[in-house]
Amino acid sequence: MKRAKSSRQSQILAELDSSPSLRVAELARRLDVSTETIRRDLDELTDQGLLNRTYGGAVRPLSSEPSVTERHRLFVEERQRMARTALKVIGDGRVLMIGSGATTVHVARRIAVEMKNITVITHSFGVATVLAYNPTIKVLMLPGEYQADEGATVGAHAISFLGNFHADYAITGASGLAADGPSEALLECGAVYTAMISRAAKCVVVADHSKFDAVFPSRYAAWRQIAALVTDVMPGEGLAKTLAASKVEILTS
Repeated sequence: MKRAKSSRQSQILAELDSSPSLRVAELARRLDVSTETIRRDLDELTDQGLLNRTYGGAVRPLSSEPSVTERHRLFVEERQRMARTALKVIGDGRVLMIGSGATTVHVARRIAVEMKNITVITHSFGVATVLAYNPTIKVLMLPGEYQADEGATVGAHAISFLGNFHADYAITGASGLAADGPSEALLECGAVYTAMISRAAKCVVVADHSKFDAVFPSRYAAWRQIAALVTDVMPGEGLAKTLAASKVEILTS
């Protein structure tokens, strides 16, 4: 029995290497065991520091996140729905700042379809590329050091450039959503998000359920600085109470 558990847990870690965020039900199906067994395994692996538990599943450990290219393959349908929901919040904006990430690219794609005659300031090449399909949208790219894993510019030049502008909304993704705020695996991107939020009237975070209760090194804002969270399912009771106390509007797709 010990060998079976050890082998099963090794396989769970191997699955997370190829799919950095997995749900309990999916792991149970792949390993042909009950969801209760998977939950116990995930709890044990979390205690060992080998992964992070999330609402309904698990993600890679703290400060470990796949490249943006890999993340684009995850939760595609959920992110498409979230993008449509996000437009209900930001649709009246004329100047937007958009952070990097897979989910924000989905939001940018919806912006290109539904909005016109606006200005978007971004450090994400993916965001800029999908916005280019709409010739009425003016795109300003932040200067700075190119971070290939994220497909974005970062650093002092990017942050300094943001200081020249004001925006109606900052739209950011997140690697983790915990009680003290949204966090980012990449310190440099977290610094850019913080600067965006400081230059925007409101901030909207777009992040799927796999980020719930996960913590990463760069906490880039406190919840009191966030106007709305757009996600695919309601957070668990603890996180939901924290968001309510900070007057964060929760919108699910």
